[in-house]
Amino acid sequence: MRFKKYTRCIVCVQAIFMLFISPTAYGQRTQKPPLHGKHWMAITGKPLAATAGAQLFQDGGNAVDAACAMLAATCTMWDVLSWGGETQALIYHPGLKKVIAINALGVAPTGATVSFFKEKGYDFPPEYGPLAALTPGTPGGLCHMLAEYGTKSLAEVLAPAMEMAKGYPIDAQTANSIERGKDRIKEWPYSKKVFLVHEGAEREAPEAGEIFVQEDLYQTLSKLVEAERKALAAGKDRKAAIMAASDRFYKGDIAEEFVRGSKEQGGLITKEDLANWKPIEEEPLHINYKGIDVYKLQQWTQGPAMLQALQILKNFDLQKMGYNSASYIHTVYQSMNLAFADRDFYYGDPYFGPPSPIESLLSSEYGKKRAVEIDPMKNNPFTGPGDPYSVNGKTNPYLEMINKRAAIYPPVQEKKGDFVPKHDVTGTPMGDGTPLVQNFASVDRDYMDRLWRGTTTVEAADAQGWVVSITPSGGWLPACIAGNTGIGMSQRIQSFVLDSLINPFNVVAPGRRPRVTLTPSLALKQGKPYLSFAVQGGDTQDQNLLQYFLNVAEFGMTAQQASEAANFNSNQLWLSLGGTKTEDRKPRAGSILLDHKTPKETLEALRDMGYSIQLGDRTSGPINAIYFDQKHGTLWGGSSNNGEDYGIGW
Repeated sequence: MRFKKYTRCIVCVQAIFMLFISPTAYGQRTQKPPLHGKHWMAITGKPLAATAGAQLFQDGGNAVDAACAMLAATCTMWDVLSWGGETQALIYHPGLKKVIAINALGVAPTGATVSFFKEKGYDFPPEYGPLAALTPGTPGGLCHMLAEYGTKSLAEVLAPAMEMAKGYPIDAQTANSIERGKDRIKEWPYSKKVFLVHEGAEREAPEAGEIFVQEDLYQTLSKLVEAERKALAAGKDRKAAIMAASDRFYKGDIAEEFVRGSKEQGGLITKEDLANWKPIEEEPLHINYKGIDVYKLQQWTQGPAMLQALQILKNFDLQKMGYNSASYIHTVYQSMNLAFADRDFYYGDPYFGPPSPIESLLSSEYGKKRAVEIDPMKNNPFTGPGDPYSVNGKTNPYLEMINKRAAIYPPVQEKKGDFVPKHDVTGTPMGDGTPLVQNFASVDRDYMDRLWRGTTTVEAADAQGWVVSITPSGGWLPACIAGNTGIGMSQRIQSFVLDSLINPFNVVAPGRRPRVTLTPSLALKQGKPYLSFAVQGGDTQDQNLLQYFLNVAEFGMTAQQASEAANFNSNQLWLSLGGTKTEDRKPRAGSILLDHKTPKETLEALRDMGYSIQLGDRTSGPINAIYFDQKHGTLWGGSSNNGEDYGIGW
């Protein structure tokens, strides 16, 4: 009966998505409708995974239970991640009335040293294969969240994912990703066994809609559930039983097979690396922006860069400038560049030293100091790390290093040419080949792929007040699977640096966490949940989340309007992903991606300010969000039209 009732709900939601939505108070039409819910909201990167979250809600679970079910499902569906990756989460606890941060990022394994990678000819650690792997974080992170803050058993939460592992109709995006990456997949025997189900045929990957079976992964998940069941039978309580499953992954037979399969393929991870790893529950960082408390994870992520940018932007009247005016774009772009320049030098694993000056970086005083550096008339192509130590009257121990860094690693100056669009800003075809504006940068597809490289997001909330925001990642396609576990290994080691001049806080070393791009977000207003939001897209994540937040807080957009609104991206930063050579990663001076419908006058004004402009119809990764309507006591959901992301509310 429950399933029939639930099915009717899904059909209604799908039907609504086909409607063209009327203008709202802000006047911006949306391609997807806003979601509304009274009891709960579940949003993630795949429709089937959102369904998994809805099932847990329908079975009486809370937002943590639903979020864990969605996380498990997205990993099983290879939604640009797998079970061997990493999980980063913010949880609002309604009983404690506080935000809790979960650090389930793996660490560099034994043997992962600067000399090891440099001897192999790398400027940065590799992107793919067993040498790109950190220790897995997602299984331990999921178990910790569920044990501490959920209500259901691991068996209940994993049930949808296990059913999918036995066979689910694969979506076109995943199936085609396998086909595109098949040459690399063939380098790894266990990956080839799982993914290339039609080996030798013209198309070796599964077809869209074909039932995709992952027997090895099903057996691994079954072992976790079995460990929980045995612990319960032995008299352990719910929490201890869930953690017994985690122990089997990191210390038992699953760990043994994972390490064996990794080493067979040239990986570095040892049994000790797995046994010694555990997730960390920590205090999040936050700042107050005009009465709204915005929360991010610590500086092992790029999340504080958004907080820094907000501290800078508090010194400007953004509403007066107007949404996406030339002055608004310029001011936000410059603020992002200043924050990301600090990210690129001062952020790293807070548990590994040296200590980062993060408190000073997030201070209002430092924000004012950086705001003064912005020239209102032109871009600064040489934006570099600031001096947060000075706000406390201290001497910056890195000044000499920063000066040397600027000389050795100057930004890339992009070549320019005329931009000839296929359509003008009104959508009318342009058949005469006339440039819309001259002196524009051509799109570097390989670079933009590294900049945008995505993952997925998970957002969940319930009527009891639990809120969860997760940005998991790692083990994306083409993934190297570790032995007969069915688990793709992380590729996150590429986010380390090998030269301390680039970032002395983020140099690769065994046991250290890299500074990652992954960045869930929560905001409270008057002490109550206001906004939960996250996005995929590598180094653009906190750029797009910053603009999303401003769209809601400054310009009054709804959750859905803000997720579809045109953003802009700065490329004037060090890339965190892709490319093992320095030139692949260096900042690109004044490089900006703008929506292709940006008015001609705005484009020309920005060009005159010194920007190197690219235009595209996609200027943000898929943004998922939940807005808490405190006036009516309801939930608004937003899910971007830029991907396969999907939400369900009730």
